[in-house]
Amino acid sequence: MNRLHESFQVLKQLGKLIAVGKSSGNLEKIADLVDSFLDTPQMNACITRFRKLPGGSEMMDERYPLLQPDLESLAQYPAGSLGHEYAALIRRLNYDPEFFRPRLIDTEGRWLTQRIATTHDIHHLISGFSTEREGENGVLAITASQIGFPAYVCLNQAVQTGNFRFKLESYPAISKAINHGVTIGFTSQAFCTARWEEQWGWSIEQWRHHLHIQYPADQCSYGLHPSV
Repeated sequence: MNRLHESFQVLKQLGKLIAVGKSSGNLEKIADLVDSFLDTPQMNACITRFRKLPGGSEMMDERYPLLQPDLESLAQYPAGSLGHEYAALIRRLNYDPEFFRPRLIDTEGRWLTQRIATTHDIHHLISGFSTEREGENGVLAITASQIGFPAYVCLNQAVQTGNFRFKLESYPAISKAINHGVTIGFTSQAFCTARWEEQWGWSIEQWRHHLHIQYPADQCSYGLHPSV
């Protein structure tokens, strides 16, 4: 029965993944895919990896509060600081800072899922990846490589396979961005255990130094500030 149950889960997840592709990355469809991995062996393995990170178990056990940004307050921080730049990014792109699906945090998997969802745009700023397609995949690659977050692993595998098979001209850019994200993931400290809210006043550069980020993506073609 366990094998049969796992087979049904795989089929369900495949359907969710296809729905994401057909919707061109609709946030609700992505949230459906993310939720389809709750209470699965893949999510359990992700939780184990998170707990092994420095500070991971403490953060999870205390159910560290979910990000609830006050853009008005954050905008008052000095230019170049995480708080100021985060507020500027959200406003410039006309994003809803609470775009994520509301979830209970009554289990470890739901808490971790929601923590990753609420801090997603901070990861863009710290890594330097844009919010365009290649930049999104680069950011996903960081969390996928650092803790094996299941939906992000599947999304990047699917986009690489899809581009290689059907959009070969787009494959080099997608592949390069994902590889860049993997490089950041394996050479820096974990983004998902960072307590961003406790140091909004730190500059982006201070945060990068703190996390040992050596290869930010800002000036790449898929970066926030491309040089070409």
